[in-house]
Amino acid sequence: MWAELLPVGRSAASGGYRRFAWNAADAECRAWFEQQARDRGLAYELDRNGNQWAWLGDPEAGGAVVTGSHLDSVPDGGAFDGPLGVVSSFAALDELRSRKAEFSRPLAIVNFGDEEGARFGVACIGSRLTTGVLGREAAYELRDADGVRLPDAMERAGQDPTALGADRERLARIGAFVELHVEQGRHLAEHQPVGVASAIWPHGRWRFDFHGEANHAGTTRIEDRRDPMLTYATTVLAARKKARLAGALATFGKVAVEPNGTNAIASLVRGWLDSRAADEPTLTALVAEIERAAAERGERDGVRVELTRESYTPVVDFDGPLRDRLAAVLGGAPVLPTGAGHDAGILASAVPTAMLFVRNPSGVSHSPAEHAETADCLAGVAALADVLEDLACQ
Repeated sequence: MWAELLPVGRSAASGGYRRFAWNAADAECRAWFEQQARDRGLAYELDRNGNQWAWLGDPEAGGAVVTGSHLDSVPDGGAFDGPLGVVSSFAALDELRSRKAEFSRPLAIVNFGDEEGARFGVACIGSRLTTGVLGREAAYELRDADGVRLPDAMERAGQDPTALGADRERLARIGAFVELHVEQGRHLAEHQPVGVASAIWPHGRWRFDFHGEANHAGTTRIEDRRDPMLTYATTVLAARKKARLAGALATFGKVAVEPNGTNAIASLVRGWLDSRAADEPTLTALVAEIERAAAERGERDGVRVELTRESYTPVVDFDGPLRDRLAAVLGGAPVLPTGAGHDAGILASAVPTAMLFVRNPSGVSHSPAEHAETADCLAGVAALADVLEDLACQ
């Protein structure tokens, strides 16, 4: 399974992946998922929000144990973030069948759509729509860099967008959701190959619009310029400094410039801030300080600054009893928090949810260098199988 997925959506230039929502690579990944389901005799289902499901047992019976992750990527992302959880879910089912496990509850494997938000700017679109965190009207307004609306992209890919929205009936079927994911950090590097998540830091995405004045780079005096690039650059440095002082994280990883000419002073710079912290008051204060620094510098530069919050996820504490049960099943596995967002974090508001992490020796993620050792991945499959057996075969 791993070998089949490796070439899909991979850039020959960077070695990273470009599996964006509703593009050709995404379609190929979706076809792979459907085939894996059918090869195992599972009931395949595509829900109203574009998420894929593979069912063992009667979905209507209720109390289902669900596992899975996502198959899309960030721009030039790694091979493990997302796909490891989906591949491991199918492999864990194979392992349980080899043990001749007898299921007492329905089991499902899911591939959530557009988890990374690389195309439309909002992370976890599939799970946000399912839980109602993202409404249909707001989803219809999402556009990619080329101006293509989300519903139009879905329709072109063969998905009916008219039914987008909260799926309470589906959520009511689920008794527990467990997502396996490569660790995006190095906490497990000196511990066991598999850990259990305790919580997800609150995090969000904010768009800063720096409005200046376009002009000639070769004839406009320095003192006559209203250059938004200066304000943007100062804001990036301020974000780094203030995040370090707060013990938090702040990253400007995406920027768009107009008119984007080498010999032209920009009229507009848009910078997207990703910020995360251990608690919500710290995160709120940090973003406010970055906004204040941007405004103060903008006043000096003659630049108007606007801030728009594009997405926000509050702190997620995973279900305590379920978390402790998983750690016990795995013989006292390490329990650790994470700063990365996941579909599990979105579902946690609606169903009992837990996560397993597989050791990442370098801690690198969202990069072609992302890696996990084969032995650790196999340990992750065994751990997931043990957990699913405990939850679904009692």
